[in-house]
Amino acid sequence: MSLSKYCRLRRQGHKQETPHEPTEPTTSHEPSPAQAVQKAQRTSSHEPFGATTASRKKQKMEDGASPMHISTPYEDPAPRVLQDPIGVNLAVDIDGAPEHLRQGLQQIIGSHNVAYFVRAGSAPAEHVWNVRFEHTEDVASGTFDVRSIAAGQAPQITVRYNRTVDAFRALGQVLTAARAAEVAALNNTDALRTPEFTIAEQAQFETLALMIDCSRNGVLSVNSVRAMLRNMALMGYTMLQLYTEDTYKVEGEPFFGYLRGGYTQDELRSIDDYAFAMGIEVVACIQTLGHLGQMLQWPRYAGLRDTNEVILSRAPETYAFLEKLIKAASAPLRSKRIHIGMDEAYGVGEGRFRGLYGQVEGTAIFVEHLGRVHAICAQLGLRAMIWSDMLFCLAAKNNALYAYYDQSNNPAEALSRVEGIPSDIDLVFWDYYHTQPEIYARKIQQHKELGCERPWMAGGAWTWSRLWCHVPFSFESNRASLVAAKSDSGRVSSFMLTIWGDEGNECDFFSALPVMLYVANHAHTDKHEIDAAFMENAFAAICGGSLGDWMAASSVDELPQATDMRTQMPSNMSKWLLWEDPMLSFMSPQYTGLALDEHYACTATRLLDCALAPSTRYPLNRLLRMPGLLARVLSLKCNLRDRLARPYKAGDRTALLQVAETRLRPLIEAQRELWLYHRARWMRIYKPFGWETLELRYGGLAARLHTMYDRIVAYALRAPCSALRRSRAIGVAAGVSRHPALLPGRPMPSDSMPVDSVDVCDSVTVAPGPSMSADIGSGLSVGEVPSWLPSITSADSSDDPAATSVGLGWPVTACTPALPTCSIPACGPLQTSVDTACAPAPLPVMTALPALSTHPTDNVTTINALGVRELGGEGDFWLQPAPLLPPELDPQDSFPRDIGCLGEEDTALDSVIDSIPELEEDLLCIYENSYTSLLLDYGRVTAPSRLG
Repeated sequence: MSLSKYCRLRRQGHKQETPHEPTEPTTSHEPSPAQAVQKAQRTSSHEPFGATTASRKKQKMEDGASPMHISTPYEDPAPRVLQDPIGVNLAVDIDGAPEHLRQGLQQIIGSHNVAYFVRAGSAPAEHVWNVRFEHTEDVASGTFDVRSIAAGQAPQITVRYNRTVDAFRALGQVLTAARAAEVAALNNTDALRTPEFTIAEQAQFETLALMIDCSRNGVLSVNSVRAMLRNMALMGYTMLQLYTEDTYKVEGEPFFGYLRGGYTQDELRSIDDYAFAMGIEVVACIQTLGHLGQMLQWPRYAGLRDTNEVILSRAPETYAFLEKLIKAASAPLRSKRIHIGMDEAYGVGEGRFRGLYGQVEGTAIFVEHLGRVHAICAQLGLRAMIWSDMLFCLAAKNNALYAYYDQSNNPAEALSRVEGIPSDIDLVFWDYYHTQPEIYARKIQQHKELGCERPWMAGGAWTWSRLWCHVPFSFESNRASLVAAKSDSGRVSSFMLTIWGDEGNECDFFSALPVMLYVANHAHTDKHEIDAAFMENAFAAICGGSLGDWMAASSVDELPQATDMRTQMPSNMSKWLLWEDPMLSFMSPQYTGLALDEHYACTATRLLDCALAPSTRYPLNRLLRMPGLLARVLSLKCNLRDRLARPYKAGDRTALLQVAETRLRPLIEAQRELWLYHRARWMRIYKPFGWETLELRYGGLAARLHTMYDRIVAYALRAPCSALRRSRAIGVAAGVSRHPALLPGRPMPSDSMPVDSVDVCDSVTVAPGPSMSADIGSGLSVGEVPSWLPSITSADSSDDPAATSVGLGWPVTACTPALPTCSIPACGPLQTSVDTACAPAPLPVMTALPALSTHPTDNVTTINALGVRELGGEGDFWLQPAPLLPPELDPQDSFPRDIGCLGEEDTALDSVIDSIPELEEDLLCIYENSYTSLLLDYGRVTAPSRLG
């Protein structure tokens, strides 16, 4: 099945299934193991399942072939049958490889996501494929061939190549063949022992580039750039451009990129060296006209300002400054090419320029400025490229994108009235929106008519203005541009995939990995379609993720009903729904009648199941926690205002309070967990600069949710908000409050009734959580453990009654000391005067709870991300989480400093995280959520992938 058809069917709501492996043995129609491996390597279009007749679909099912299927948001995830450990082991002969490959091979093999590689000559392992490389001039540049010969128990695979980068693309194809063999081995284990196949490819472009935005808040750390480079090498990319408006250091210019986390010269040199070892060219990508607002905001550069975003053309000091920028950006790099930007320079010549030099036609200003910057590049021995949009927009006197993509707008006439653009300037045509190849082909032809014989084509991975890449639409739009770029009428020599981070860079750029792989595969075949099964195998083997699961993550931005991808651009509704004010909820009329809460609940279940499932086969699936947590927040936030408005209008204060506690309170907790995980993920892949922008958004949302909760509870209980303030004391992590309004058959408290009372008795059992039931009239009860939490039983729990297993998914030591019968400070929403004479608990973990029943299962305490809750036999009592404060802000200063709290250096917890680096963000998220309510037992911290 072609991947484009696969995306369209999914978008249209067909009941398709993710292309997982067969779940039952196939019949005699199954191809031989060698044929299966070769079939998975081909990128030609297979007959698409689901696009043929129903009878043909039924026949394929009867033959045992798994249908190509993308689960709808309301289906359970498709089962996987490939289990750990990996079946194939690749023994790469690094020492025997050509010298120019050795460092790159060590970089990839030492850090690869999936455990395919073993050391050549090490202890024998089962199903070992020996891989050797041979450099030869007999193979044309841009091609390679791979031959596998079965040689007893150790098949020999030889890779013949010319360019260095082609050798690494070939290694990626060997990984894909290994994955295909494992799938074929479900029916015939000989596929692992005797693989016989050949792979030959021809690159369709001289240059296949990836551009990553490092200017919209997020500056990728050097380690993250290296991780991208390793994936790029296995996919076959030849160039990396880091888009840096002001995020690189310039000597003598302290305000250039001030507090923006720019790359130093040493960092850029390190990135260039790392890429060079894998045959990838690193090219400076900067701005020399527009998009310089971050710099121009400082008084230091007031004299260089035309408008707030555009630098002043024609001024001599401008070109002296630009020469300094070009030198700083290009000096650490080997490449003699440079991207000088000049896109979206709206208002050029209309600011200070007009006052200084009079009114000049925009195209003339642009071409003059381009010529002077080009002269600087030529003097430095650099070949320049620019984005081409301003040539079209200025000619049309229209700054809208419509002018750029208007098929009737050809700037050739406007350019004929000026000197024209230098002949050795490469124009980069960027279009991320259309899905018809003809549109791209016609516009490429217009670029050639401007005198640019070698225009570039740039597509986009839809990462901007959203929190997760929209993979299906990215496939569709890039397919159209690639088909045009490979056609006779629109042929170009270079293709670029862009990853932008507009509006704060909320998106994890690694969510674009499927799009990177799709573009790379398309760029290495003359076919128009990429087979879905081939993509699934390649993504699993190269990146370590399940393609179907990653495509399903795009559901956070898709409506439940069918939509036509060809008639609308992908929405970013998850962004709007997340940040909109919860009380005003101005988006809610637009999704009236849609079960978005159910849609997001099912999406969250699937993605969190995938993210937390222990697996060495899909280690990258752990990144799906971000869209999973986002979906969980939206499942609680969607329709929240309507749920509250109905009982408010009806005057039903009991129902209003129940909604606040069963929907709004869990939403506050879910939003906090999303914030903490997003922060941990940011600090792992980006430099810290820029996070403050997103944290202000999270902080604003959290404040609004707390205000909304306080006002609703105050109204429902007929109490002023001042009576509902939360205690900031940490000596007791939770207070016990009696809420008659939440209990079945209980009257609402009147003004004369006590609204709070506190009772204390012995401790009760600690059990897994967290999850609250929304059953009306049941009080606040704890439901089943969510499916996305791994089931963990603590070791030796019978010998250590204090050690238990909790719903956070991590073994902990929970301290519940017996307290004397007396009143304790209440940290719940209802706080009245209480007696605080009793000694505080030695650890701020949880309070004792009243025993409401003699049945051992009736009184259960659950630990969640924000504190503890209690399920009583009658539902009389409940625990309200206390606000979490770091130990240094604990007023009672009772938190033990030696257990390793996040934020302190050189602690025991830091050593735990360092010992399991692949789980750093998991530990950060989980422990930051729980450090004031749990005492960690380091001896039992175990990586989920190693748990049974």
